[in-house]
Amino acid sequence: MTTAYDAVVLAGGAARRLGGVDKPGVRVGGRALLDRVLAACAGARRTVVVGAPRPTVRPVDWTREERIGTGPVAALDAGAAALQGEAEAEGGDRAGIPAPDVLLVLSADLPFLGEATVQRLLDGLAAEPEAEAALLTDADGRDQPLVAVYRSGPLRRELDGLRHAHRGLDGLPLRLLTGGLRTVRVPTGPDEPSASFDCDTWEDIATARARIRDHGAVLDEWITAVKTELGIDLDVDTGVLLDLARDAAHGVARPAAPLTTFLVGYAAAKAAESGTAPAEAVAEAAGKAAALARQWAAEQAEQAARDETG
Repeated sequence: MTTAYDAVVLAGGAARRLGGVDKPGVRVGGRALLDRVLAACAGARRTVVVGAPRPTVRPVDWTREERIGTGPVAALDAGAAALQGEAEAEGGDRAGIPAPDVLLVLSADLPFLGEATVQRLLDGLAAEPEAEAALLTDADGRDQPLVAVYRSGPLRRELDGLRHAHRGLDGLPLRLLTGGLRTVRVPTGPDEPSASFDCDTWEDIATARARIRDHGAVLDEWITAVKTELGIDLDVDTGVLLDLARDAAHGVARPAAPLTTFLVGYAAAKAAESGTAPAEAVAEAAGKAAALARQWAAEQAEQAARDETG
């Protein structure tokens, strides 16, 4: 059973160690840090970003702390309050479905966070009925309260308690919030070992950009960036397309590789208009073009053998 959840993304920090630049808008692998985080929580029913509004890869709601720049606890409170206000305005119901009681909380500077880690957190909370929060832990075992899921009721209880005890939430550390909750720790998984890596300095940004361009990840990152830029959501077998490009380059001519893959994409789009599933259309068109490229190569090899034997 899939756990329903809302999301709060904190994107309003001062970024002092980055010289005060707009950190959520800094690009890593061609995509803004904020957009990368929003892609990781695409399954949220509702998403509120606490920060200055800006264009994003998908629609979100926006809010700010009562006093801007007063810290993560105050920002989290503002995001949770915005979601609670929406639910109350809708009578606690959205399109006939009760509002989720699970809240995903993320900072906006996590370049390697993916949906797999979000799902691990949701599963971790669901597996412990008594737990009030599930926190990601990094490779050193440190809790990451801004890569976590919280049960809405206990979270509201602790926020209200801190507000009463400290006469406000300004400047409070997150450990005061998590210290009052029954938590379960979720270690980073082998599928996303850098999920908790955050970008606080230009050195962090440089490290993230270098990792993105690592040979083992660069193609997936590039394809994701292109799909985002073009506004398409299509899962294709990249191995099939790479094999096609290889066959076209070797069997016909090197410039045939990009031209052939373009034509395959065009043919797949036409087939999809007629009702064929997009991924199936790509696979079918790529298969036909690859077979043709191999025929060209075989014909060339046959002719070369004939010319050699006279």
